[in-house]
Amino acid sequence: MSGTTPSRISRRTALRGAAVAGTAGLGLTACSTESGGGAAAAPTAPVDLGKADEVPEGGAKLYKDEHVVVSRAQGGQYRAFSTICTHAGCPIGMLKGTELTCNCHGSKFDATTGKVLHAPATSPLEELSVKVEGGKIVAGPRK
Repeated sequence: MSGTTPSRISRRTALRGAAVAGTAGLGLTACSTESGGGAAAAPTAPVDLGKADEVPEGGAKLYKDEHVVVSRAQGGQYRAFSTICTHAGCPIGMLKGTELTCNCHGSKFDATTGKVLHAPATSPLEELSVKVEGGKIVAGPRK
């Protein structure tokens, strides 16, 4: 030994350091665009979303795995939008009525128009093509 006394930190200081490190890690995870090993993305090819009558008239349905929301107007017209947030590319995972909320930073979008309702996003959601074939909804990139 060299004759120096090892420095000691208090238990309180150690716990504060652990808390700060854990909180920083959660913040980085929330801002990540990774989802299951790859970046989340809207459909690049037509995708079958299931029965058309599952989307309520005057409402919307979120298809989390496909990153799509489909709305249905009172007259029966369908519209579809990507549910990849235009702020930081996070997949949107919450739909209440016709309001979509991004889990990452709280941006809100109208599921019937794609318009931003609440920042930090400033750009609307990407509109997708949508059609009903044989009673099923098919959505994909616009042509």
